[in-house]
Amino acid sequence: MLKIALIILSILQMNFAFAQSETPLVPIDKKDVIEMLDPPGAAALNIMLSALSSFKVLRKSEQASIANTTSLVKMKVLPFIALEESTQIALEDHWDQLNPSQRQLFVDYIEHSLIKDYVGMLYSYKEMDYVEIALQKNVLRKDNKALVKLEIKPNSGAKPSVVTLKMIRNDRWKIYDVVFSGVSVVKNYSAQFNSHIKRKGLDSLIERTIKRLNKK
Repeated sequence: MLKIALIILSILQMNFAFAQSETPLVPIDKKDVIEMLDPPGAAALNIMLSALSSFKVLRKSEQASIANTTSLVKMKVLPFIALEESTQIALEDHWDQLNPSQRQLFVDYIEHSLIKDYVGMLYSYKEMDYVEIALQKNVLRKDNKALVKLEIKPNSGAKPSVVTLKMIRNDRWKIYDVVFSGVSVVKNYSAQFNSHIKRKGLDSLIERTIKRLNKK
């Protein structure tokens, strides 16, 4: 009986070894794994759904004050904003002329301004009896950047509005620009910066930015 058991065991071991030899290991690219686990469309949906659902709760409880909405944006949206990329794009070629402290100055200014912009964006949804967000199928992707379009309905009777999120992935997907009602947030800042620089120069823009930050 023991002899038969040993023979069966040896056959099973041989079959297992044969099966292993017939199934070659296929290396999995790290980028493919990241794409499967963290696609840009899903990241965009999660960011917007979290922010809008939280704002819906504030609206329903009649607690949607400017202060509470600002706190919501800082907690739910700001961690997913690629601030340095947004600032660099807004300043265009002038970014290379700035030292590290000056760059941080503009990053701080963009952060402060974006908070106000996103608060205003949330406030544009006057009634929120439910939140419905749909991802448009064609997510454009090139290297570590993506263009994601979302259709947002804040209540049952509303016509969907389209919000375009321009995203970049370093450690995770983050938003570096938003196009809402046909207006690019970052391009708007870029136009303001360039207009001032053409009239008064870069040093004047730096001084104005310092003054504005001191007043916040």
